[in-house]
Amino acid sequence: MKSELRTVLFLLLAFIYIETSAQNQPVDYVNPFIGTSNFGTTNPGPIAVRGMANVSPFNVAGPQNLPLEKDSRWLSTPYIQENTFLTGFSHVNLSGVGCPELGVILAMPTTGELETDHLKYGSTYSEEKATVGYYSNKIDKYHIKVEATATTRTGVSKYHFPAGKSNILLNLGLGLTNEEGAMVKVVSPTEIEGVRSVGSFCYYKPDEAYPVYFVARFSKPADEFGVWKKPRKYNGVEAQWFLKNGKARIKKGHTKEIIGDSIGAYMRYDFDKPSVVEMKIGVSYVSIENARENLEKETSTRTFDQILAESKETWNTYLSRIEVEGGTDDDKRIFYTALYHSLIHPNTLNDYNGEYPKMKTRETLKTEGTRYTTFSFWDTYRNLHQLMSLVYPKQQSDMVKSMLQIYDESGWLPKWELNATETTTMVGDPAGVIIADTYLKGIRDFDVEKAYKAMRKSATQLDNNPLRPGIQDYINKGYLTTKTTKSGSVSTTQEYNVTDFAIAQLAKELGKKSDYKMFSKRAISYRKLFSKEFNLLRPKNDDGSWLTPYNPEAGANFVKNLGFIEGNAWQYTFMVTHDVKGLMKLMGGHRAFSNRLQDVFNKNQFDMANEPDISYPFLFNYVKGQEYKTGEKVSELLKKHFKNTPDGLPGNDDTGTMSTWAVFSMMGIYPVSPAEDKYALFSPVFDKVTIHLDSAYYTNDKIEIVKVAKSKNSNTIRSVKADNQSHPKFFISHKKLTNTDFLNIYIE
Repeated sequence: MKSELRTVLFLLLAFIYIETSAQNQPVDYVNPFIGTSNFGTTNPGPIAVRGMANVSPFNVAGPQNLPLEKDSRWLSTPYIQENTFLTGFSHVNLSGVGCPELGVILAMPTTGELETDHLKYGSTYSEEKATVGYYSNKIDKYHIKVEATATTRTGVSKYHFPAGKSNILLNLGLGLTNEEGAMVKVVSPTEIEGVRSVGSFCYYKPDEAYPVYFVARFSKPADEFGVWKKPRKYNGVEAQWFLKNGKARIKKGHTKEIIGDSIGAYMRYDFDKPSVVEMKIGVSYVSIENARENLEKETSTRTFDQILAESKETWNTYLSRIEVEGGTDDDKRIFYTALYHSLIHPNTLNDYNGEYPKMKTRETLKTEGTRYTTFSFWDTYRNLHQLMSLVYPKQQSDMVKSMLQIYDESGWLPKWELNATETTTMVGDPAGVIIADTYLKGIRDFDVEKAYKAMRKSATQLDNNPLRPGIQDYINKGYLTTKTTKSGSVSTTQEYNVTDFAIAQLAKELGKKSDYKMFSKRAISYRKLFSKEFNLLRPKNDDGSWLTPYNPEAGANFVKNLGFIEGNAWQYTFMVTHDVKGLMKLMGGHRAFSNRLQDVFNKNQFDMANEPDISYPFLFNYVKGQEYKTGEKVSELLKKHFKNTPDGLPGNDDTGTMSTWAVFSMMGIYPVSPAEDKYALFSPVFDKVTIHLDSAYYTNDKIEIVKVAKSKNSNTIRSVKADNQSHPKFFISHKKLTNTDFLNIYIE
């Protein structure tokens, strides 16, 4: 009897241990609802690491929300936490962007008679749940439970229907942008295939619309099936690639295949008891055949539960590359959710067989590794790629190789590339910063001479240069003028400076001495725009005179102005982290620099929700005696703007940039100057951070950052030791960091 009790007790303790251990995995700390409010533009739907497919609840089109038809230009996410009206689940989406695109291939389960108007079949929903790789809710109107998970290129859903007549709708008319051309065909009672036109990121360019293909497969054969078309004025969008490329041919009156706008297909069932239908939708940017192969290769031998388990395991492997100890549960949820967001974009473009569409022409090409897409470089050059180089260098290497593929295909490095199209969104020439930073971090398994040639081309070609508008003025005068551009003359000059600094550093490393001198000189040309009258940067006219009258606060809150893009003089003047000493001299020394930097915060000019000034808190580390302010500001900003709630991001996540700011800041290190081999040091949130390094790129297998603090509220660094040897307190090089086993940060 005692033996049996001991066995039961042992099993009980083992069960408790397993359950407790499971709860301590990084994957369990991710809260996919963070960023779904406050314009964070993330969504809670499942996605694989850098996945092409993403099953997101779509709640931005309905009578209780902002109607999609009236304001589609301003919607940049399929899901807003406050909205309550669900019209389906989209299968290709973007995370954390500021412009509408994708949000298409919507599936919606319903019951009763067939209804194809989304405003009529839409419903409120409840019992929402989201974890890594999984989302579920209950559709109130129909009492249907929905579960969803995803592989890299396939969305997988389970619909729990009650007894009676039920429907699964595939609506190709809805989406986040205003092109609607589509084709859909019911192949059999268990399969639907089709294609949807997309391609209007930030603005409408029908001549650049491109297709996303899909195949939907159902676990139960439908009793009835068909297609529908909502009468609508034909705008010809789909003709530009459907008919020209011969992708679709239909016969008049055909009931299983249709082409046009606002179309869809349906599967109908009549269940005699509650039943579950599993639906898998494979997607591709190449062909229907590839979408079908993606679906089959990634899901055909796996159940929903197996796919979900594999997704969680894969995510946990990636998230576990950084382990944290200490801090609160909320701290860990904020941290691991931020790390999760950093692993969504850039995402996969190529199909399972390696095929992907060529830039512009969309001819089918093939890659050996992963071809990445969604390169939001104006945002991500500042920190995300530095995180990838440190923690996921193989991914970063493949991203650089993808950039060079784009150069081979189009003749230019990408600026803001999306699904093999160049959106030309935002300003500057940021690709070179990323390439140089990657190489200087020691990741060198790519053709650096080709990369340098591409970088140099964008920095020197005077005519027909899509990456550097106004380059002639920039080279001749050192800056863009109010005549050169109608907006952002100063900030665009600064962006060119940052890239030229990066090119200079790479030129130096490659032994290109004359280029090093030339680009180093260019990199500080912003100095010509420094106004001593305002102690800030200021636009100049074509004749060299100052823009007058001048309000340095003009441009805040994204107001368009001559000097700055998405910001003002306060939010840009210190965005010269490659020349802090030079800016200090312009301002009158260390104290004047520190005082002016403090003014940014005192005057409420610091904007945590936008990129130009996110490095500002770390600049106090450059001022002797003021370094403590870095720790104070970072701690203050983390507590104010990053929370374990739907509004827990300061604003648009910008494809993971804001989340990456939190990841670095919570670890106590930040890559303050892109393409410069150093991190700012300050107080970590956690007692211990372990970064596991990739042995293919680094000698050490891990770095342990340990905080030794006198009290919980301490933020000031007293001393730093690297492997028990004293180290300068406020900066550490990438090389030193990755060759250090233990970095102890002593806080007082």
